[in-house]
Parts: sequence; C-alpha cells; structure tokens
Amino acid sequence: MKHSESLSEVNQSVDTAKRTGWRRILSFLGPAYLVSVGYMDPGNWATDIAGGSKFGYQLIWILLMSNLIALLLQSLSARLGIVRGLDLAQASRNAYPKWVNVPLFGLAQTAIIACDLAEIIGMAIGLQLLFGLPLIWGISLTIFDTVLLLFLMNKGMRKMEAFIVSMVFIVGLSFLVEMFIVEPSLKEIVKGFEPSILSGDALYIAIGIIGATVMPHNLYLHSSLVQTRKFERDEKGIKEAIKFNFIDTAVALNLAFFVNAAILILAAAAFFKNGLHEVAEIQDAHMLLQNIFGNVAPALFAIALIAAGQSSTVTGTLAGQIVMEGHIKLRIQPWLRRLITRLLAIVPAFCTILWFGDDALGGLLILSQVVLSLQLGFAVIPLIHFTSDKKTMKGFAIKWWVKILAWVSSLMIVSLNVKLVVEEIGGWAQDGGWYLYTIVIPLAVLIALLLLYVFIYPLVSTLKENSHIAPHGNALDIDHIEKISYQRIGITVDFSKNDRNTIRHALIQGGKEAHYYLIHVVETAAARYHGESVMDYETQSDADNIEKYRANLQELGYEASGHIGYGGTVKAIVEISDKNNLELLVMGAHGHQGLKDLILGTTVNSVRHKVKIPVLIVR
Repeated sequence: MKHSESLSEVNQSVDTAKRTGWRRILSFLGPAYLVSVGYMDPGNWATDIAGGSKFGYQLIWILLMSNLIALLLQSLSARLGIVRGLDLAQASRNAYPKWVNVPLFGLAQTAIIACDLAEIIGMAIGLQLLFGLPLIWGISLTIFDTVLLLFLMNKGMRKMEAFIVSMVFIVGLSFLVEMFIVEPSLKEIVKGFEPSILSGDALYIAIGIIGATVMPHNLYLHSSLVQTRKFERDEKGIKEAIKFNFIDTAVALNLAFFVNAAILILAAAAFFKNGLHEVAEIQDAHMLLQNIFGNVAPALFAIALIAAGQSSTVTGTLAGQIVMEGHIKLRIQPWLRRLITRLLAIVPAFCTILWFGDDALGGLLILSQVVLSLQLGFAVIPLIHFTSDKKTMKGFAIKWWVKILAWVSSLMIVSLNVKLVVEEIGGWAQDGGWYLYTIVIPLAVLIALLLLYVFIYPLVSTLKENSHIAPHGNALDIDHIEKISYQRIGITVDFSKNDRNTIRHALIQGGKEAHYYLIHVVETAAARYHGESVMDYETQSDADNIEKYRANLQELGYEASGHIGYGGTVKAIVEISDKNNLELLVMGAHGHQGLKDLILGTTVNSVRHKVKIPVLIVR
C-alpha cells in the first residue's frame, strides 16, 4: 500500500527510538508548534486588537477559555493520529458515507482558503507597513511563497519545524519588546481573567476570538503531523507518544495564548486607556503605535505580522493536502495544490481592493474568521466520536470526564456559531435582498442539516473500519501467473541517442513473432495547424528517419511499420495506439524534472494516464 499514510513524504521521518532521556522528549516536540502558528495568524490579530481597543482587559478570560478548549481538542487530534495512524480526514472517510465526505472536503477546503486569505492580507499589510508597498502589490507577491513550502518539504520535517519555530520566536520576541514599551497595568490584567457577562459588541468580538483561536484545519493538521514520529507501536510506546505530544501541545498552545494575550493587552494599554476605542484594523493599530511610541514598536509589529502570516501559510498548505487526500482520495502535485489554494484566496482579496478600496480589507479579514468558525463543528464532532470509540481506539479511548468536557466545548462552539449566523442573517434581512431567500437561507439550512447528520450518524450506526484508507487500495492475492505474449507493440522514437535502448527493450518483449509500430510525432507549428497535409522539411526528414529504423529492423528479421503523428504529442500517440489496437507501448524517458517538466511537458506521464494498455518506460 504505497503512500497510504497521511503526508507520506514525511511520515515516520523522525526516529525517536535511538534517543534517551530529555533528548527523547525533544524528539517528539515540533508538531504542536506547527499547529500553534494557526493560533497567531493575522485573523487573531484583528480580533485581539478589536477586543483590546474596545473593551480593555475585559476579554482576556475569553482568550484563556478559547486556549483551554483548543488544548483539549488538539490533544484529542494528536491521540487519534498516534493510536489509529489516521488523520481526521481519513477517519471521516472510513466512518461516514462517501456522499458526506464530498461536502466535508468542500467545507474544510473553504476554511483553509479563508485562513489563507487572512495570511495574504496580513502579509500584504506587513509589507506595506515596513516598505510602503501598495496592498495590491503585496498580495501579488504572496503567490511566490509556494516555492518556500516545496523547499522546506524537501529539506525534511525537522528543518520545516525549525523554520516555523523561528517564525514563532520572532512573533513572541516582537510582542515581548512592545510589552516593555507599553508598560500595561498588571492589576487590571489579573482582573481581566475574571469571567463576566457579555452582550452586544463584546459578545460578537468574543465569538470572533473563539473562532479565530480554535481553527478547524489545525485539527486535521495535528492528527497527521504526529505521525511524522516513528516509535514502537506497542502499548508502552503509544502511551509515551501520547504523553510527550500532550507536553508538546501544552507548551506550544500556551505560547500562542501569551502572544494573543500580549496583542490584546497591547491594544488595551495603547488605545483603550487613551480613549481610542474604535481601533479595529491592523493598519490603525500600527499607525497609532507610531504616534504614541515612535518608530521601534511599529517596525517590530510589522515584522511579527509578516512572520505570523508566512508560517501560517506553510501549515495551511499542509492541511490542504491532508483534507484532499483524506476525504476524497485525490493526490496532486504539492506545488499545484498550493497554487490553486493561493489563487482561490487571492481572487477575493484582489476584488475587494479593486471594488471597495484598501479600507475594506479589515472587513474581509473578519469575514474569513467567521467562515473558519462556521466550519469548526464539522471537524470537532467527528473528532470526539472517533476518539470516544472503544472498538477502534481500544484501551486509548478518552475517559468519560474528557468526553463530557469535549462535548460541552463542542456545544458551546456550535451554539455561538448558530447565534452568529442568525444575527448576520437578521441583519441582512433588513436590506431585503433577493439573494437572502434564494441562496443564503437555503444554504444555511442545508449546512445545519449536514451538521446534524454528522452528529447523529455515528450514534445510530456502528463505526466500521474501512480497510481501503489508501488512495491505491489494498494488495491483491496473486495466483497462477500465465505468460503474456505481445503481438502488437508500439515504440515511440525521437531520433535521439535514447532510441537504441527503447527499441532494444521493445524487441525483448515481443521477439520476432510480434509486429512493431514505430511512432514519431512532428511538433512544428505547421504540423499543429495543417496536420497530415504538412510537408515541411522536418516532416520529410522525420519520415526518412522512421523508414531507416523500419528497414533496419526488417534486415534483422523483425516485422515493423512506421507511423507519424502531427501536432500535440500526447494526443497523437494515444490516437495511433488506439487506431492500431496496440497491446503494449514502449516509451523512452529523458529524465528531466522540475522546471524542465513545466517547460518541456510531461509526455510519458500524460500518455500512460490516457492509454488503456500497459506502458513500459525506458530510461
């Protein structure tokens, strides 16, 4: 079962068995730090700044509660990955009907795009604040960080984790320095940890903080990243992995809490105390910091913003790979998946700036957090079901009191989301737009029914372990092997030094009993336009060359014929193969990859997916 694992490129790439003592504990640390950057992205900054500037230290307890809920859910996510060796998306595919996994994938992907949108906006704002770059140019530049992820993946899991931790360190250090500059009131901070009754704007911002803190894609990500650690899969090894990963999660998320609390405290001390209660956008916060504290704090603020956005982008890409492979068994090239996600996020950012101006980005940032919050129930509810199931988790199913805490947290999140949706729809209803009754309300009802189904289905049906978790299925039993005799063999030739080896391998397959079809495609501009009627120099030369090959093979006692295609290489080879009912196709591979593949194309790979016969690739 090749590539059956989640994030197969780095699965079990960090060996913990050879280390002892504190070095063994350190070998497990890392996955939660990659997850924790999602708790410090520009979306969090927007909600924390709004909360601190408008209500002072009053909402710190909301941050603490959100962090505790996140710690609980992330530890469940890690437990699922460690015990079952499945990420949350794979487990969902096994437990729920196929039709459910399609909308679950769509919702998870929407959340990842929304998160990516927040990173794009944050990165663009950071570049504007530091270098004065227009937001539209900053957003355009963010497309190039696709290359960064591929570079980090090739360097291995530990180097990727080191990069992320360094970004987190920059964020933390920046805010620590700013805290000394601002000098907040310690007494008022402590008072902010006391729970208070919230209503109106305070409740709305509190919902935003919870939605920005407990992110759905992080649950998918964490359940996969813990599988990068290789350990003994006996009871002792699993218990140890769960314990060390909980330590990793607790440390990383508490660090994230302190960063978020620092942002809120910074906003409270700098803006709320000075009567500036309407600071809700990152640009405003930066500008006011400059007026109050000079050039040092704003520069640190912008650097931290860029670092947070860049690191969150990397983890969002990994989460995209996990949900795509897990829910719908689709594996595509990492650069292509990254590019698609980034483009889907860039389009709304571009449109917002072009139609509504730079000032509208703040509203778009908050909207992205609302989208994240709405998707959370579709990740949390299945996670609790899976980690509670004694049949699949065996002795590692969560205890009853953990289950109660998890369901209470889930109920709280879903209830707040429902309240948020009802309030938003109520606000839109005052405008009386046609879209409300034709699109928004029907869509909201369908999503609510899907959430109800996701909750009820595991309760009324047994969670069945589906063995087909890999995109490639399971190995089959191999019985008696009969010799295959090929009679009609195609050979692609390009009149290079590779042809001799390609033809030799083809002749070995069929011997002197088979008929060989020598195939060459003329790719000139004239050939693409005129097809078979073209008679340019290259076409005539290629016809002469293929005839030489045919005559040469005939002299050696082999039966052969020449066939020339025109225009698109892949299409022509497939057409010739189908027309002559070939039984085997032998192709030579040039061995180019990376940038050359993008420029020169990937003929072999494309052909093997389009023909219905075996393809032998010769290097």
